[in-house]
Amino acid sequence: MSAPPQTRGEPITDRRQLAAYLESGNKPADQWRIGTEHEKFAYRVSDHRPLPYEGPDGIGELLTRLQRFGWDPVEEKGNLIALTQGMANITLEPGGQVELSGAPLETLHQTCAEVHRHLDQVKEIGGELGIAMMGLGFQPKWRRDEIPWMPKGRYKIMGDYMPKRGNLGLDMMMRTCTVQVNLDFASEADMVKKFRVSLALQPIATALFANSPFTEGKPNGFQSFRSHIWTDTDPDRTGDLPFVFEDGFGFERYVDYLLDVPMYFVYRDGTYIDASGQSFRDFMQGRLPALPGEVPLITDWADHMTTSFPEVRLKKYLEMRGADGGPWRRLCALPALWVGLLYDSQALDAAWDLVKGWTTEERAHLRAEVPRHALRTPFRGRTVREVALEVLEIARGGLARRARNDNWGDDEAHFLNTLLDIAESGQTPADELLAKFNGPWGGSVDPVFKEYAY
Repeated sequence: MSAPPQTRGEPITDRRQLAAYLESGNKPADQWRIGTEHEKFAYRVSDHRPLPYEGPDGIGELLTRLQRFGWDPVEEKGNLIALTQGMANITLEPGGQVELSGAPLETLHQTCAEVHRHLDQVKEIGGELGIAMMGLGFQPKWRRDEIPWMPKGRYKIMGDYMPKRGNLGLDMMMRTCTVQVNLDFASEADMVKKFRVSLALQPIATALFANSPFTEGKPNGFQSFRSHIWTDTDPDRTGDLPFVFEDGFGFERYVDYLLDVPMYFVYRDGTYIDASGQSFRDFMQGRLPALPGEVPLITDWADHMTTSFPEVRLKKYLEMRGADGGPWRRLCALPALWVGLLYDSQALDAAWDLVKGWTTEERAHLRAEVPRHALRTPFRGRTVREVALEVLEIARGGLARRARNDNWGDDEAHFLNTLLDIAESGQTPADELLAKFNGPWGGSVDPVFKEYAY
């Protein structure tokens, strides 16, 4: 989640401005970058409880001490709620999950170095404060009411609105972690092809990264409970977007979708104004009940785009949003998967050939079944595991052809090795956790807080 926006930008008087904003993301291939984001659970080492914002070992103190590494503070109503450094940010999710929104980088080698540097920093501060962090898709032990809320205005508005639209929205806010990558496109046609490929293949990523089999200390029957949560969060702003595969899809059609998504808020002068359930279309006509007579600024549109939650989200770039959080090697593997598929034309063509015949019903089947069965999900006479092996081979070829070598002459393909191990074995990260729970952990999730800490 980004730091608080600034109330600036041109007024919006025509929907064509909204499509033009998306289109302004078009970039030639030599300017394409890789922006990786990951969230992690922070907790006290002594009792494994999630951190409050306040106190000598709270989130606020963590952010304060991280400034020694050159991070600049961002405050909201006197609370330190984010840090910035160049084009990178450290932000907070509603339940105190700590997120690194990385800078746009040229290679996966740089991405993995950025992740490693950040985890070293939080580990140093954590050692001083008696806290640790880990990457899983869902909080394995604590109930929602045992997790403190972070003091950010948008979260209060979202938290009040979520239960009106679904049963699991608050769990999404408070108890999930993900890793995602943001990637560029060259043109509207390039965006459409990448959107379709990545949306169709998002369940394959969900299966490979499935890492959330516990709820409140017990197995929950899912491989990726985090992924399942999105199916009962808010039907107005989630889903697999079948219209993306229809003839004529492009920037304007996505604008129409976003205009149909109810608003959450408007940000003005340091304050989030509750506009939950209201219409951005009315806002453009000066008829928003929350701000009568005002029309939106382009930054209001940028804010509104962050309040839709499909598996792939379009901004001035495409966000891949289907994976559970995990250990640091998988934080590097997620961008490797999608860069390999989308940033090489031969790989993109091969991936499109793989998915272009899949029907709306087949894509919906994957979206519904993968959270529970992951790699074992039946699909088109085989399993998702077999599809994943084919997808990984395409991605590996794409990374090899990119030929972005590090100082030792290695290309980026080795970042896929952890995913190849998962697909070849057929054992997901969730399977690994469940085997330990039913074996050496003796039916307790407590060891996860030590064995899987960063």
